[in-house]
Amino acid sequence: MSPRKAAALRQGDVSLREHLIATADRMMSDRGAAGLTVRAIAREAGVADGVLYNHFDGKEELLALALRARVRRVEDGLGPLPEPGAGTLEANLRAHVERGLALHSALLPALAGLTAQPDVLARFGASHEPGDEWRDHLHAYLRAERDLGRIAADASVRAAASMIVGVCHEAVLSALLHAAEPAPVPVAEVVASVLHGIAPGDR
Repeated sequence: MSPRKAAALRQGDVSLREHLIATADRMMSDRGAAGLTVRAIAREAGVADGVLYNHFDGKEELLALALRARVRRVEDGLGPLPEPGAGTLEANLRAHVERGLALHSALLPALAGLTAQPDVLARFGASHEPGDEWRDHLHAYLRAERDLGRIAADASVRAAASMIVGVCHEAVLSALLHAAEPAPVPVAEVVASVLHGIAPGDR
């Protein structure tokens, strides 16, 4: 490890494992995950190649944990979500949609290089704690609003949440497939469709 990075670890109360995860996160954000090697991560982190295997079972685990760390870091920067019963349904759902889009957009550089690495994505999916993801918070919010009577008692909050999550996924998938920036999503129209449907007379 270089003296500069060794000092940073000593003074910043950051473990070597955390340092490696943060390094991999930064590298994926800067250049994507395609072609990212153990040697490149180790050199950037200022450690010998073999050190990574003292803390992870391979590159796939490290990249999955780095992606999870990025999700947490992005979410921390987005601030709290609206509380059930506060404000209006339209404004609150708009906040949830905007949060989902911001989160997916922030993950796009890393995801662009992981589509050919299904093991990393599988490990990433398995690394979350139940109830901890934005999607889980969306489900919980909609259920709470239904319990408060602000959403119809017979409404399928699972279907509503799936539609919102699908909008966010579609924006990222389109960008990945077409190698372009995500197209703007009409958030207000998405919210109106979820709340009021598309059949005549329902609006």
